[in-house]
This record gives sequence, structure tokens and C-alpha cells, in this order.
Amino acid sequence: MLERLNQAMEHIESHLDQPLDVAGLARIATTSEYHFRRMFSALAGLPLSEYVRRRRLTVAGAEVLAGERTLLDIATRYGYGSGEAFARAFRAVHGVGPGEARRTGAALRSQQRMSFRLIVEGTSNMRYR
Repeated sequence: MLERLNQAMEHIESHLDQPLDVAGLARIATTSEYHFRRMFSALAGLPLSEYVRRRRLTVAGAEVLAGERTLLDIATRYGYGSGEAFARAFRAVHGVGPGEARRTGAALRSQQRMSFRLIVEGTSNMRYR
């Protein structure tokens, strides 16, 4: 199950510049959309949509700092309908607007890529009184 969930995470990473396809992710994880969202939220500690939003803004932040594309190009690439909507979301995550970040080379916040592992603890016996 974890292998399938990690395949879904890889799919998210390779499609950050496209609309989120929860049905496709659920198919990859071999579960329903409802259970995929619940499982993700329980394991990750945040909703799937919030994780994807933060990852998109992390990658967009790197592109803003690189300065190779216009801010509007970056905004539309990551699904924002306007530069203003992108600037609001960018500021909410990074604490600074994209224009200011580009001008000053500000340090930005980052949502790291997630992957899931299973760690089993407590398998050894203990003596007690």
C-alpha cells in the first residue's frame, strides 16, 4: 500500500503545473477518492489540497527567484487566474510578495516533498515488575 501511495506522490510532483486529478491519484493508490484524501490527511497531517498548494508555491518560489520567467507566466503555469491571486497566495506562504522576493532575493519557505515509510517499533520484549 505504501508503495502505491508513494507512486501517487511521484505523480503529484511530476504534474504540479497541471490541475490536481484526485481520481487519477486514487487509481494509482488503488483506492477511492474519498479514502485517498482521508488516508493522505491522516498520514501527512494536512489536507491533500493544502500540500499540493504549498508544493506548487515552493516550486514557483524557486522560479520567481531564478528570474527567467515573468511573474504572470509563473502564476498561470501553477494554476492562478491572475497575478494578484498568485501574489496573495505567494505572500500567504512565503511572507513576502513575488516581486519583492525577486528584487531582494528573499529567503522563502519550502514545503518539502513527502514520501511515506512504515516504521514498526515496540517489537522487543521487556521484563518489568
